[in-house]
Amino acid sequence: MRIKFKLDGEYVEVDAKHTDTLLKILKDKLVVGSVHFGCGEGTCGACIVLVNGRPRYSCLTLAGYVDGKEVTTVAGLAHDGELSEIQKAFLENDAAQCGYCTPGMILTAKALLDRNPSPTDEEIFDALAGNLCRCTGYVPIINAIKSLSKKR
Repeated sequence: MRIKFKLDGEYVEVDAKHTDTLLKILKDKLVVGSVHFGCGEGTCGACIVLVNGRPRYSCLTLAGYVDGKEVTTVAGLAHDGELSEIQKAFLENDAAQCGYCTPGMILTAKALLDRNPSPTDEEIFDALAGNLCRCTGYVPIINAIKSLSKKR
């Protein structure tokens, strides 16, 4: 099947099998480096992308699902070589150590802040529940998100 969707602001078309996941299409056909394979089971969040503004595990999302939709990776948040507010907050708060989980964390944070500009600690914890980080202990990540909620 042929699928068409908007990827980081640009329209793309790719051939896919009915069983191909969005992660497979992004990694193998479109060579997107900012989407990571982690568990393949939708529990770690390394593969999270935004589909029409909502976080989705690309390892569990069939490619056909995104036909006609908008997919945003962490690379799509930067504009004209300038990092987005969320990306800057993660850097300023040392919220990225090895960086493997960072794209999924940033996209999850963006979706949270887009729907709730001033989340409580509990809402931040709930939003991040599907993202695993083995390096930071989550405190810098939570601080990065909280720093943005104060600016809004």
